[in-house]
Amino acid sequence: MSSIEHSVNVNVPVRTAYNQWTQFESFPEFMEGVDSVKQVTDSRTFWAVEIGGVRREFDAEITEQHPDERVAWRSLDRPHHSGLVTFHRLDDDHCRVTLQLVYDPAGMAEMAADRLQIVRRRVKGDLERFKTFIERIGTESGGWRGDIPAPQPVSSE
Repeated sequence: MSSIEHSVNVNVPVRTAYNQWTQFESFPEFMEGVDSVKQVTDSRTFWAVEIGGVRREFDAEITEQHPDERVAWRSLDRPHHSGLVTFHRLDDDHCRVTLQLVYDPAGMAEMAADRLQIVRRRVKGDLERFKTFIERIGTESGGWRGDIPAPQPVSSE
């Protein structure tokens, strides 16, 4: 398993950054290697990506989401990964977006990409491109303000 964390300060209000992040179908506009993301339900997405020259399609579920605070997810198929993006208000017009990603490279090409830190560089680039994207348009293209509570631990009683 590998993990990555990266933050970027964005010159828009936290609500604007959060709302745009919830527009998953816009991800190909700033995420390298993401061909498409389809919103299937409020908590399920379908992705088509290219990782280390290998095309993958997978479902992911949002495991927790709170407006202007966080979106957490996990893949349901390979490549196995999970992540959390958090939004931190710096002042009325600025925020910090932090992405944490844990992933399990599948296959030789993806393991080589991991060793060469291609995924790490891609995550950093994706956040920088998100910053440029949202600052350029200045307002969100939409937003989902629903709340998905974190899963509750199962009691052993």
